[in-house]
Amino acid sequence: MMPRLLLTFSSVILTAGGVMHAMAFNRTASAVAASNLPTFFANSLRALWLIDSATLITLAVVFGSIAARPSRATRGVVMLLAIIPGATAFFLYVFIGNFIPAHMLLAAAVAAFVGGLRLHGD
Repeated sequence: MMPRLLLTFSSVILTAGGVMHAMAFNRTASAVAASNLPTFFANSLRALWLIDSATLITLAVVFGSIAARPSRATRGVVMLLAIIPGATAFFLYVFIGNFIPAHMLLAAAVAAFVGGLRLHGD
């Protein structure tokens, strides 16, 4: 039961983060348009912004699916997937610092990792 709750918790956090991130795209696109960034970097930022949102939501679906049917994945796979939000949180801390989205990603990563450790162990 605990792995399912932890994976569900991670899925909810990642869904919320992915949706909030996607909703902020228009503000980001406006800031990019008002900047003097070269076209390649401006377009890269726009793409990476939406890529991050898509990654968070996709990972949320995967964790939610595993929470619903734990036999769909092994411990190792879940623990490896948990590295994705963990690494993202790490880079946010490095480049931005103390930042609520980084805390959310870290919480999602830890919950998924611990859920993976306990998967099939209940």
